[in-house]
Parts: sequence; C-alpha cells; structure tokens
Amino acid sequence: MSSKQEAKAKPLNRATDTDRHVGARIRERRIMLGLSQQQMADLIGVTYQQAHKYERGINRISAGRLYEISQVLGVPVSYFFEGLEGQRSPDLTARQRMCLELARNFSQIENERHQEALSQMARALASAERGAA
Repeated sequence: MSSKQEAKAKPLNRATDTDRHVGARIRERRIMLGLSQQQMADLIGVTYQQAHKYERGINRISAGRLYEISQVLGVPVSYFFEGLEGQRSPDLTARQRMCLELARNFSQIENERHQEALSQMARALASAERGAA
C-alpha cells in the first residue's frame, strides 16, 4: 500500500459524525427523562464507562443495543437520527442546556402538586411574556 493510500485509509472502528449525533440524541433524551448515566447503563446492561462512550460518540452502538436504548428511553430508533440530514451540531446552546436541565429537575420532583404548581407558574409567565410582546 502506498503512503498516499495509507493516508486515505480510515480505521473501520472509528466513530463518525453520525455516531456523535446519535450519542448526543441519547444524552438529550436521557437527561429529559431525569436519568443519570449510571441509571441508563444499568438499564441497558453496560458499564457507566461504556454508556459515557456511547453518548460521546466514541464507541459505535450496535443495532441491537440501539434498539434496547430506544426501548429504555421510550422513543423509536428513528428518534436518534432526527436532524442528521441537516448535520446539526451535537453541541447544545446555553438555552438548550437550560431546557434540558429544567426538564431533568422537573422530573425529579416527586410531589405531583409541586409539579403542577411549577407547570402553572411556567404557563403564567409564558402568557405574561406573550402579552407584553
């Protein structure tokens, strides 16, 4: 193999932008559900380190494992590929990060009355903002 061909050769097990996109979508959904990486790892039967590598797009996810993850996260497998056509960046904006953090914190509130009160407050603030605009 010439040095030119070697430079073009890519390791077969190397993660791609698609792997990173899928990993970012897994992380977003996990956070929305209020699950830690350790809880997610336990639910899909892998180590914390492996779950972390999946989310970072460092390790590729087999079709069977992706199906398991979709079942645990309550979404169809296609969910992980949404937005891939536009090649959106897996890096979240500050606003997206805040929304995910809010969703995670909300899901950890066990008292339903507190959840409802917080939800009503958010609706009232959103209505006030719309009215002021």
